[in-house]
Amino acid sequence: MKEKLTRYLGQFVTARRLDLINRVLEQRTRYLSVVLEDIFQPHNASAVLRSCDCFGIQDVHIIENRNTYQVNRDVALGSYKWLSLYKYNKDPVNTGPALEKLKKQGYRIVAATPHSKGCSPEDFDLGKGKAALVFGTELGGLTDTASAMADEFLTIPMVGFTESLNISVTVAIILHHLTHRLRKSDIAWKLTDAEKLQIKLQWLKNSISRSDSIEKSFTENQ
Repeated sequence: MKEKLTRYLGQFVTARRLDLINRVLEQRTRYLSVVLEDIFQPHNASAVLRSCDCFGIQDVHIIENRNTYQVNRDVALGSYKWLSLYKYNKDPVNTGPALEKLKKQGYRIVAATPHSKGCSPEDFDLGKGKAALVFGTELGGLTDTASAMADEFLTIPMVGFTESLNISVTVAIILHHLTHRLRKSDIAWKLTDAEKLQIKLQWLKNSISRSDSIEKSFTENQ
């Protein structure tokens, strides 16, 4: 059914758009995922989503403890429509449940930290398995819970007076290094056919005006 619906919806976009969707899908990955813990500045939240889309990261996990994650659409430029966003906000503190869920999905928890105990993006061992990259708040960084649950730490070496980078810059630098290395490796980092189909279907719906009505008409005629 999904395959038929996907083919049907493909008729409602231009050949150029359909080709772009297929090409972008081939570069998407879930081998690396981004986790954002309590990010509260809309500019940073939006810039991170742009970076995830640009570097082919499909999944972004958003932990809301004290702060609600808000997107500035002028900064995000629609990038949130092409990503799979997962929010964790049911409990007063959601970091533990979120990271535990990712661990059960086979991810190692990799905390981004400005401190020297982490390895650099160049030295990070991509071959050890899937990694969920966790980034903390603009002011306080990661919580003690996130640090305690981390399997590994990742840091960007710096030699200036300033001890840390803006979070959106940090995410962009780390994703650039890791995805570049990942695509040059022999690691099976691409989406499965089933994942591609599910995401392609959603992207087509996002690209078509009144897609709900078109899908309803299609379903009724099956």
